Amino acid sequence: MLKKRIIPCLDIQDGRTVKGVNFVDIRDAGDPIELAKRYVKEGADELVFLDITATVEKRKTLVALVTKVAKEINIPFTVGGGISSVEDVAALVKAGADKVSINSAAVKNPELINDIAHHFGSQCLVVAIDTKYEDSDWWVYTHGGRKKTELKTVAWAKKIERLGGGEILLTSMNSDGTKDGFSIDIVKKVSEAVSLPVIASGGAGTMDHFKEVFEQTKATGGLAASIFHFNEIPIPDLKAYLSSNNILVRK
Repeated sequence: MLKKRIIPCLDIQDGRTVKGVNFVDIRDAGDPIELAKRYVKEGADELVFLDITATVEKRKTLVALVTKVAKEINIPFTVGGGISSVEDVAALVKAGADKVSINSAAVKNPELINDIAHHFGSQCLVVAIDTKYEDSDWWVYTHGGRKKTELKTVAWAKKIERLGGGEILLTSMNSDGTKDGFSIDIVKKVSEAVSLPVIASGGAGTMDHFKEVFEQTKATGGLAASIFHFNEIPIPDLKAYLSSNNILVRK
């Protein structure tokens, strides 16, 4: 049985780590390099770096900052934001990314999933899904949660798998930043619909929320931001708690 992963997320805007609620009300959360170094010491399993305004501002991910962060860490490092071509992926891998995360570009051009998987291997590709529950279903959003698509989330997840995506990062916009718990409903549906690893994101506020998502769904990872950035839940304490509840985690 796969051990569950605890994954801090650095949402980057103007070179700083930021955090919002429901994808808005952004506030500063610190220096990304210092946070990354801290997470390595605390035992984070992976680190996700998302340049949250790259797509909206029609620019590429901050490669220089990615290079600086990569030099300071020795855990798997996923980078996303503004990636729209195989060349973009090559630049980020060269800068030190282990994996890349695409979202809006994959919706616009699904074949990009296949292209990246072909050139770099599926294990290098995380496809992020920002999803929102409205009108009696879960819908896919792009452009940092600003644009609703006509894609239903579970169907899109299945297509991602067919096209060669290696992993899904599933963020519930309804729960994002609320600290009221992960959206168990959609995490369960997606993680049961595909055989890919699924990272649950959005809503973590207590250690019990991680326990719930790992016990009630097939999610292989739990991602959070502010509770880690502001040291509300130290990662070593979270891992000890999960382990004491018979949930396999990496030491």
